[in-house]
Amino acid sequence: MDVSLWAWAAVIGGLLVVLAIDLWIVDRGEPREFSMRQASVWVGLYVTLAVLFGLGMLFVSGSDKAGEFFAGYLTEYSLSVDNLFVFYIIMGRFAVPKIYQHKVLLVGVLLALVMRFFFILVGAAALQRFGWLFYVFAAFLLYTAVNQLRGHDEEEIKDNLLLRWVRRIFPTTDGFVGSKITTKVDGRRMVTPMLIVMIAIGTTDLLFALDSIPAIFGLTTDAFVVFTANAFALMGLRQLYFLLGGLLQRLVYISYGLAIILGFIGVKLLLEALHTSGVSWAPEVPIWLSLLVIGATMVVTTVASLIKNRRDRRAGPQDAAAKVSQG
Repeated sequence: MDVSLWAWAAVIGGLLVVLAIDLWIVDRGEPREFSMRQASVWVGLYVTLAVLFGLGMLFVSGSDKAGEFFAGYLTEYSLSVDNLFVFYIIMGRFAVPKIYQHKVLLVGVLLALVMRFFFILVGAAALQRFGWLFYVFAAFLLYTAVNQLRGHDEEEIKDNLLLRWVRRIFPTTDGFVGSKITTKVDGRRMVTPMLIVMIAIGTTDLLFALDSIPAIFGLTTDAFVVFTANAFALMGLRQLYFLLGGLLQRLVYISYGLAIILGFIGVKLLLEALHTSGVSWAPEVPIWLSLLVIGATMVVTTVASLIKNRRDRRAGPQDAAAKVSQG
């Protein structure tokens, strides 16, 4: 899809305006905890904006591009849930006070948006020039699908190269100083853990982009669609963090669902690369099938996780009663 610079500027400008309004409404005044009601309203708003944008693409560019956007958005939004698990680990490890967590997430999301924008432009240009990269992306997604089942490793966060560099170069205070990212101690400028955790959120999300960007390129190679799907998925991420809350711990099968999605897109990308190369038996996977597989997988894994948690809670008191009777 040929998109003019004016269209790019309008979309990016609109996203920045929405984020600025979000920042002004949510973060004005004294720091405070993010309520469930606030989170629900903002998540609903961002999802509505994404749906309206997709409908706009349907009107302007047709059903194929709109389908690619919605498939990409669902994929990125699903994978963003995976990000939230790691965000919880980071927040807990750095003991970030709850009243400052939404600010940390906002800055982290902004960093991720900027970094992903350049990553997407480079990736789209590389795919147009080097067709064999589709096979690399397909293999990487299949590898990631298998690796997804391992879960998250906190050592990956501790070994973040940029975090080690920041700690080594800049003197850091022992504790938080309100919401400041730098402060003066005995006349010496020092950074606070607030800056460290913001860098951790932003760079960790970029590492996740190594999974999610190839995944969406498996659905579309249109840089505009890839960027907008990523942007809309990321924009509501911090509100989703507070809305899901403890529910994340109950989504025990989410890794299996994400592994299925990544594996499906990897196979789809491989088949389409073979089809483009002239292999007659390799079919093209239609975008409606991608939408169906992605949506159904997330629904099934979410419902299955909640059912398992309900059964576990019911079994808990029964097991305790059985132990008492045996004792």
